[in-house]
Amino acid sequence: MSFTKYTRLFYGLSAACMMAAAVCWFTGNINITGWVLSLSFVCIALAFRGSPVLKGMSFTAFIFASVALAMFHPGYFIQWGDFKLSGAIIPLIQVLMFGMGSSMGWKDFAAIARSPKGVLIGVLSQFTIMPFLGYALAGVSGLEPEIAAGIILIGCSPSGLASNVMAYLAKANLALSVTITSITTLIAPLVTPLLMRLLAGALVEIDVLSMMWDILKMIIIPIGAGLLFNRLLKGRIQWLDDAMPFISMFSIAAIVTIITAAGRDHLLKIGALLIVLALVHNAFGYLLGYWSGRLLRMPEKDCRTIAIEVGMQNAGLASGIAKEMGKVATVGLAAAVFAPLMNVTGSALASWWHNRLPKETDADAAKEELIHST
Repeated sequence: MSFTKYTRLFYGLSAACMMAAAVCWFTGNINITGWVLSLSFVCIALAFRGSPVLKGMSFTAFIFASVALAMFHPGYFIQWGDFKLSGAIIPLIQVLMFGMGSSMGWKDFAAIARSPKGVLIGVLSQFTIMPFLGYALAGVSGLEPEIAAGIILIGCSPSGLASNVMAYLAKANLALSVTITSITTLIAPLVTPLLMRLLAGALVEIDVLSMMWDILKMIIIPIGAGLLFNRLLKGRIQWLDDAMPFISMFSIAAIVTIITAAGRDHLLKIGALLIVLALVHNAFGYLLGYWSGRLLRMPEKDCRTIAIEVGMQNAGLASGIAKEMGKVATVGLAAAVFAPLMNVTGSALASWWHNRLPKETDADAAKEELIHST
């Protein structure tokens, strides 16, 4: 059977499972509904793997599959025996950060010297646009204080690894993307707690020093270990190099699933509102990030990079902070909604830009052709 036929088969299976889930729902077979719905998303994810355009969204479809199970069967993802699964969130984030560190090198920071203006605009946009957008949305949401504080928290978080992937797909400036992600992540232990104290201090108690130490444990130590790994062992343990992207994706999916299960009752009440707020937060992050670059006369590739960096946040880190605050079922909800949503919108935006080359790329190509012809 050809690959195209496999793709069609999975699309067909997905549609059949979706209809079966609807039948189970309306006939009161709720226990089966979650499993069938989850299987439908798994089939969609496998079908997406067969499309160059949709391939990047297969991971998001897998997240939706696990979230569907968490919503219908939260008990599976809250506690195993005497072990509460929320206790796995911090180690999973440290694995994510180790993976990020192992993909970084000192050359990444050389971009600061080559393009200090782009880095400065990106970092400042990251820590101004999203935090204040989150503050405004939390203020008009009418949600209970701890859940509203979660919206601000996702805004105060740095960008994550997913933004680098989207920047690559969007034909943006990947070096600038990696540098902005690195810088915002490394200064997050200082900036994020201070912004949270300033913007969310009236909604929830913020212990700045404790939050700084929590973020240091989640970010700096594993990234430092990852940098050391990259320096000493990169390429020598090939299977681990190949496995790290998959381990990182599994970690993100596991974190979102655990938080969804923990906050399932809240999500059933205010999930639709949180999705709308997250969509507005995310979309305006892209828009204002892009135009902050345009207004400061940055090249098109750099504007795309800043838009993606600003719009996409490190939801895993926000989840870890909520866990350390002891409020993962309330403060952590916004991050659980934002994570899969930003992957959907980021993939769509990257696909749109992928087929529309930046204007300066054509100019650069013409210039290069002229040089070669002479």
